[in-house]
Amino acid sequence: MTVATSPLDAALAPPRSRPRRSSQGLLSRLLLRQRSVLPGFDLSLGLTLFYLGLIVLLPLSAVFLKTFTLSADAFWAAVASPRVLASYRLTFGASLAAALLNAAAGLLVAWVLVRYRFPFQRVIDALVDLPFALPTAVAGIALTALYAPNGWIGQWLPFKVAFTPTGVFVAMTFIGLPFVVRTVQPVLEDLSRELEEAAATLGATRGQTFLHVILPTLAPALLTGFALAFARALGEYGSIIFIAGNMPMVSEITPLLIITKLEQYDYAGATAIAVVMLVTAFALLLLINLIQAWSRRRQGR
Repeated sequence: MTVATSPLDAALAPPRSRPRRSSQGLLSRLLLRQRSVLPGFDLSLGLTLFYLGLIVLLPLSAVFLKTFTLSADAFWAAVASPRVLASYRLTFGASLAAALLNAAAGLLVAWVLVRYRFPFQRVIDALVDLPFALPTAVAGIALTALYAPNGWIGQWLPFKVAFTPTGVFVAMTFIGLPFVVRTVQPVLEDLSRELEEAAATLGATRGQTFLHVILPTLAPALLTGFALAFARALGEYGSIIFIAGNMPMVSEITPLLIITKLEQYDYAGATAIAVVMLVTAFALLLLINLIQAWSRRRQGR
């Protein structure tokens, strides 16, 4: 039996309680309905992750998996022998020294190309990219011909460059310079001259203007170029083996030692050394990126 209700009773009656939707279900529906303003974002993101996984993550994971076949003692014996440690010292030490030199020289080259006008400027600007286009083997042969004891430059030097660790440093410097120049150059071109003029108006010298106005703005780009030059020098092989001499415990770089172990069918030993290089290089590059992020936060960017 139904009880008839008047419109007044229906209006005064308390509202019926609606079933509460779970917050998780609502959140999931909002995430599913969310769309990017960029067309094809989901597809392009998926293709990017797939490509990076196929080209980068898969080979790196294979290196780690092959290394895990070694026992702890075998791994330590492969990566900590005197010959391997000597190659670490040469590779990382020369790469760091070459990157530091390229940071200073690259900043100077970028400054000259941006701030001055002189004959054959476009030719010199194009020559900066020569190490990019030049095959590494050709670069190694050319550097050896120049710095050999009877070479065009080496015969006039009071010390030996080719077939010594100094030759490794020269080759790493040659291939790393463009990374610093091409990273700093666009930032320097966009740098406002009004800041320098304002500093000069306030009585700052040229040195003070450079240290307190220009250099803080260029610091993130300079650190990026330094990191790229350092990473490039760590993995360089072709241009170094010709000028290094490849003498064990003296001028043998770690990439050459990895190739030597591969030729001896010691795949696990080669991947173990590669893992040490990979982890160390990643840690150093992560530290540089953290310093770069700190520099940007300090500048309020």
